[in-house]
Amino acid sequence: MAKSIWAVAEQRDGKYRKISFEVVSEARRIADKTGADVIAVVLGAGIEGIASELGKYGADTVLVADDSALEVYTTDAYVSVLSAAIKEKNPDMVLVGASVQGKDLSARLAAAVDAGLAMDCTEIKVDGDEVIAVRPIFAGKIFSDIGFSNGIKMISIRPNVFAPEENEKAGSVEKITVSIDADALKTKVVDVQADTSGKVDLTEAEIIVSGGRGMKGPENFSIIEELADLLGATVGASRAAVDAGWRPEDDQVGQTGKVVTPNLYIACGISGAIQHLAGMGSSKNIVAVNKDEDAPIFQKADYGVVEDLFNFVPAFTEVVKKNI
Repeated sequence: MAKSIWAVAEQRDGKYRKISFEVVSEARRIADKTGADVIAVVLGAGIEGIASELGKYGADTVLVADDSALEVYTTDAYVSVLSAAIKEKNPDMVLVGASVQGKDLSARLAAAVDAGLAMDCTEIKVDGDEVIAVRPIFAGKIFSDIGFSNGIKMISIRPNVFAPEENEKAGSVEKITVSIDADALKTKVVDVQADTSGKVDLTEAEIIVSGGRGMKGPENFSIIEELADLLGATVGASRAAVDAGWRPEDDQVGQTGKVVTPNLYIACGISGAIQHLAGMGSSKNIVAVNKDEDAPIFQKADYGVVEDLFNFVPAFTEVVKKNI
């Protein structure tokens, strides 16, 4: 089928995001079925030293674009470099992570190289020359099969769905010649206000403890923050909690927030509106805590606790303390 499958890695400050290993691993799994080569691509500044790490996840070759103009992600600069490389090498398939950066990059890149794009996919099926990308639609109620008629197949994959697997290939490292006209770039990063909390991003978190309208106020989020700290989890929130100003926008899970797929999602005081379910419905295990036994969240939950969260969460936290 494919002569080469490209996996676009994502790094920040010289450290790979988890989605990078998931993308390369999935490319490797497809390549093993088709006899293709896996080409990982990473862009940035001063990153040659980390390039070979992608070989641990199955990359036969790692292409490195190392230039000061790529130190901080901008759509124009990254698309300029990647589109030129893709047009030169002509891969059959390009995989990108459906992170915030990946969604932005893949849409513009697909247009630049005239590729078909399947966005935010949870499965890739390969049968001979046929490739089918599967993605949830209508808030996760339906799964859509997307085929490709011709040309480059570009697929962005949902974080935390495709397991990263070490598959040592000791991939060789090659440099991409970078030619960027700084004057032609429409955007420039003038300041970066980094999150210094050290918490894992929601899209990469293995465990998430979220609070909704039932938290009754911002001060009560300390209850779930304590539990999250014990579990090594990240705190999330429903749109209602964010709109009320109780939590920052970056914490919002849902159709208009972040789509997450943790191993464990604990929903506290969240009714389970369809917009919220669209963002966390594909979590591997869902625990709902709500005093309303008719709350829609219980229809999606694997485990339901019908109890006032202000009684249950502190009691559960004490149990966790005694067992860690």
